[in-house]
Amino acid sequence: KNGPWNLKKSSRNGKKTEMQFRQAQKMEAMGTLAGGIAHDFNNILSSILGFTELAQMQVPEDHEIQSDLAEILHAGNRAKDLVQQILTFSRKTNLELKPVQVKLVVQEALRLLRASIPTTIDIRKKVENQSLVMGDPTQIHQVLMNLCTNAAHAMQETGGELYVDLSDAEIDHAFADEHPGLKPGPHLKLTVSDTGCGIPPHIVHQIFDPFFTTKTKGEGTGMGLSVVHGIVTGHGGAVTVYSEPNKGTIFNLFFPVIKRIEPIREIDDKPIPKGTERVLFVDDESTIVKLGQQVLESLGYTVFACSDSMEALEHIRRDPQAFDLLVTDMTMPHMTGDVLARRAMQIRPDLPVILCTGFSSRIDENKAIEMGIRAFVSKPILRAALARTIRKVLDNQADEC
Repeated sequence: KNGPWNLKKSSRNGKKTEMQFRQAQKMEAMGTLAGGIAHDFNNILSSILGFTELAQMQVPEDHEIQSDLAEILHAGNRAKDLVQQILTFSRKTNLELKPVQVKLVVQEALRLLRASIPTTIDIRKKVENQSLVMGDPTQIHQVLMNLCTNAAHAMQETGGELYVDLSDAEIDHAFADEHPGLKPGPHLKLTVSDTGCGIPPHIVHQIFDPFFTTKTKGEGTGMGLSVVHGIVTGHGGAVTVYSEPNKGTIFNLFFPVIKRIEPIREIDDKPIPKGTERVLFVDDESTIVKLGQQVLESLGYTVFACSDSMEALEHIRRDPQAFDLLVTDMTMPHMTGDVLARRAMQIRPDLPVILCTGFSSRIDENKAIEMGIRAFVSKPILRAALARTIRKVLDNQADEC
């Protein structure tokens, strides 16, 4: 039982377990960093996006400044997506999962890619598979764009062939044991391969590390494959890679298949709703306070805004019926948003509360709802999203009365 073969196998398994543990440690460390910067960065983005939207409203639609403002919004949204990518690969954000036909996501991504990669790269595809997965279509789209962009980069000098394939795969126990988080059963396999320069054998084990890149400065951040790894594992899947120098690289992504088709909600494209209720808006950032007041007033609400949670609680204590809604930030000095919400609801149980956060490891949407908070929203919050959330909360409050 303890012959040379079993000793070698045990040694290999030990090294593999150690590598998996080190990878988990790296991701946890990056997750801590990501959570630390997300709150402050999302506050900054809230100001950039929010005041830009307000400026757009004040400038005539045909004014030349509108195009400049649109560019600011576009850049701000790219930054917003970047923060979400960082939180995603570090598993610090919840995925919005719903039934997804990956075939449709892949087809859309490939249409975009064809216009952006050199014509010397031939795109071949076999994506007629109809299987459904429980996933976030935006993030699956991001995975494919990252992998295909990397593949195109590997073939930019010589040209070549990019191949994308969707197929069914049955995961057995042996394969699942090699990939933590993966479970045996039916899966959808998404394959992205190229005929490019390949990955040197001595760095293959590093490619999913955050900020690791072989690209020159300005060509990449090293975030792409970390994001891919985080998204796929967050979907309960796994990623494998095989590469040979000067021959190409093959990525196989496995997503659990769902058996039952659930209805997919239609996107609400109604006009931005407004109101006349009285709103108490609380945030410790003075810039966000100013922004929140202007946005809410532009929606028709009567707003009292303050940057001190203790002061806000005192206003509620002094006149519990003075406000129809409390909108508060989560991370604030002296008293956090969840504590403010709890104490406010002790004074006036029927006061609806919306909790906003750039990032918090202390509370999530489920915890917020459990304690009676009516809505939990993530920063940066755009005007339309805030307007719909407020209207939904206030209208539900009216229905309950």
